[in-house]
Amino acid sequence: MTEEIQFYLSEAEESMQKALQHTNSELLKIRAGKASPAMVEDLRVDYYGTPTPISQVANITVPDARTLMIKPWEKQMVAEVGKAIKNSDLNLNPLVEADGVRLNIPPLTEERRRELVKQAKNETEGGKIAIRNIRKDVNDSLRKLQKEGTSEDAVRDAEAKVQKMTDGYIVKIDELLSKKEAEIMTV
Repeated sequence: MTEEIQFYLSEAEESMQKALQHTNSELLKIRAGKASPAMVEDLRVDYYGTPTPISQVANITVPDARTLMIKPWEKQMVAEVGKAIKNSDLNLNPLVEADGVRLNIPPLTEERRRELVKQAKNETEGGKIAIRNIRKDVNDSLRKLQKEGTSEDAVRDAEAKVQKMTDGYIVKIDELLSKKEAEIMTV
């Protein structure tokens, strides 16, 4: 197998791994009835006129399964963090205290659980589409190599490897979805 084909295969592997990691990080942001710092760490707070993620201006801790505690490093940021959470789409009511913000995570209703499962399915479908697009791009590059003189058998073998890689990553994304679905639906 030529170096060029090997290069495309390793690039495909790397890109598919990144797509899997991105899908996993997006799934972590979906609330599953228990407190997780990932729920709020990307929320933007006004830090001296600059929108900054909460994770860069405060510590986020989980004192118990239904509570998040956000302690900004600067006292004047407490009100800003509370305002950012209140204005977000999390539907949570922050309790602003002297040194931090406490978030009590209410139990999910059955209807909300179903909505979150739909959201998780949409995220995983996005991951699958990304992986299929990577497969398409790599196969296009391999076909160009064939036109430039690489043997047809080598290109066909490489396309088969890309397909096998694609199938493997799609199975991994399906596993992420089934874990997240079980986590969301567990009362």
